[in-house]
Amino acid sequence: MDRPGAEFPILIAQTGPLNGQRWVLDRELVVGRDPSCSLVINDRQVSRYHVRFELTPQGVFLEDLGSKNGTYLNGKRINEVQSLSDGDSVQVALVQHFTFFSSDATMPLDTGVLPMERNEGLLVLDPRSRRVWINHQEVTPPLSAQQFKLLQVLERSRGEVVSRQTLIDEVWGAEESAGVSEQAFDALVRRLRDRLSSMDPQHAYIVTVRGHGLRLENPQK
Repeated sequence: MDRPGAEFPILIAQTGPLNGQRWVLDRELVVGRDPSCSLVINDRQVSRYHVRFELTPQGVFLEDLGSKNGTYLNGKRINEVQSLSDGDSVQVALVQHFTFFSSDATMPLDTGVLPMERNEGLLVLDPRSRRVWINHQEVTPPLSAQQFKLLQVLERSRGEVVSRQTLIDEVWGAEESAGVSEQAFDALVRRLRDRLSSMDPQHAYIVTVRGHGLRLENPQK
């Protein structure tokens, strides 16, 4: 697509065989195992024609091409064409993670290392790419949008207790929070705990303070 003088979106490969590589999305990009693809990932979990990034006047769109092992946008498997926003996380099967940036201007100066801000504990969050590391190991596949939001709210409180209602309001939004049951909230907390425990079973990062709420404990390195 001809866009003279325009800044094109950027796709950066992270956590996978293409780690560190980057592409300018100035045309359609098809990712798959077949040698004819514009971006080849030689792994049996990747379908021959797995996913397509399409540049349009309305933005960049992501389309899974009927892959066997799926394409994930911000931790959720997609079944329909999705538009991409700055900082979105795209996972091809469980093999390759990409981060999408709307242009070079929005891309962090160093996308190949852990974020340094408040990086004093074993657990590190990067809000821009919605990525999480525990003891230098990235949590893959990425957390769901709700799981990440819950963890982010707790992390911002820096060890302070956050009430259940505050967490529900933050994760679901004020308009939808009234319809969220305690069972739904507890299920979300349980799934997040399971994901963190799978990376580090020695530490209980999310602590319940009965009668008050939840607190994030982030052990020192």
